[in-house]
Amino acid sequence: MDHIFDIIIIGGGPAGYTAALYAARAGFDAVVLERMAPGGQMALTGEIDNYPGFDEGINGFELGMKMQKGAERFGAKTLYTEVKSVEFTGDIKKIEASVGVFLGKTVVISTGADPRRLGISGEDKLLGRGVHYCAHCDGRFYKDKTVIVVGGGNSAAADALYLSRLAKKVFVVHRRDSLRATKIYHEPLLKADNVEFVWNSTVSEFIANDKLTGIKVTNVNSGAVTEIPCNGVFVSIGRTPATGFLAGIVRLDDNGYVIADESTRTNVDGVFAVGDVRTKALRQVVTAVADGANAVHFAEEYLSEQKI
Repeated sequence: MDHIFDIIIIGGGPAGYTAALYAARAGFDAVVLERMAPGGQMALTGEIDNYPGFDEGINGFELGMKMQKGAERFGAKTLYTEVKSVEFTGDIKKIEASVGVFLGKTVVISTGADPRRLGISGEDKLLGRGVHYCAHCDGRFYKDKTVIVVGGGNSAAADALYLSRLAKKVFVVHRRDSLRATKIYHEPLLKADNVEFVWNSTVSEFIANDKLTGIKVTNVNSGAVTEIPCNGVFVSIGRTPATGFLAGIVRLDDNGYVIADESTRTNVDGVFAVGDVRTKALRQVVTAVADGANAVHFAEEYLSEQKI
């Protein structure tokens, strides 16, 4: 299409729709290019209790729909399409998507990051019925119950520590014989009476009917299989940022996240990265929406200076 948008937002998660809201309210011609449905990973969360303003919590999908409606109320547009490639050289950015080509003066990248899966049979079927990827989102459902945390990095250690304050028992399953997490997590976890480590092991099977009732773990050294009854499993083995189409276009870190500071600026003028897709310490809905607002502030500054 020949139309040139002021701001093109790739991805309709909380960061993307906040950017769309702020852009539209400021009078900019903004469009959100969303691959599937509003909300991103947030939409997969049954109940969100840590987003301000909802004193009884809110369903993640519902919150995503509200964010979309809020942005569209001020004139932001949504098009459901998958971005295939981008060209960010020059003043006008070019985005090739499944439904056509889009041109924009600025671009906000809001494609998010997907949690890595274990790749075990039944994992998708048990999502939200015993298998989870966000302890802070879903941990409260397991008060005084038995849970498993899979992983050994900082995220897994932080999840285990958080869950130890809610659950009756927390098993940490890790494929190595020690945590990869920074030392600050080691002592409090080792001191927690209700935390037990299952070293040199991987989860090999889910045990479930309609809901998860346990797991089987396999020792990587001996091959021995052990069954652990539990109510829930929290998988914390890292995330995969949705940045495959950006390789060689914007600067990425070693893990594939877009390098951008709190201003959300990337190394390419007029291109911003917000939410889970950018390098940041905390990936939560509340930090994502803050990114969206910041991006539009600096995009407006860029457009004013460039006079495009």
